Amino acid sequence: MRILQPPGWPRPRGYANGVAVRGEMVFVAGMVGWDTNQRFTTHTMAGQARKALENIVEVLREAGAKPEHIVRMTWYVLHRQAYLDSAAEIGVAFREVIGSYHAAMSAVEVTALMEHEALVEIEVTAVIPD
Repeated sequence: MRILQPPGWPRPRGYANGVAVRGEMVFVAGMVGWDTNQRFTTHTMAGQARKALENIVEVLREAGAKPEHIVRMTWYVLHRQAYLDSAAEIGVAFREVIGSYHAAMSAVEVTALMEHEALVEIEVTAVIPD
C-alpha cells in the first residue's frame, strides 16, 4: 500500500487522503453493530462501532483478507455529535480491532439507517496484495 500525501498538505490524523494498491479487491457491505443473530446488544455509538468493526473483520476473513488490507472505509452515522462525543472510545475500538494503519476514510451523517436500532454503519474496500 502506498499512502498518497500531496506535498505541503497537512498529514491527516487517523486516515489517509488516499492510497494506491494492487491485488484482489474485497468489498464489504455496510456492517452494523449487531451480533450473529442480528440483535443489537448495545445502544451506544462506541459499542455499535466496535461490533460493526468486528463484523467487518469476520467478513474479510472469509476472503482471506486481514484488517491491514482495508484501503477505504466509509462510516454512516446517525448522529454526528454522538460520533464526535464518542471519538476517543471509537479510536480505542478501532486500534484494538483494526489496527493503527491508515486507510482512506469518510464519515457521513445520515438521517436514518435501514436497521432502526443502528447508530452507525461501516462499509469497506480491502485489497489483498498480489
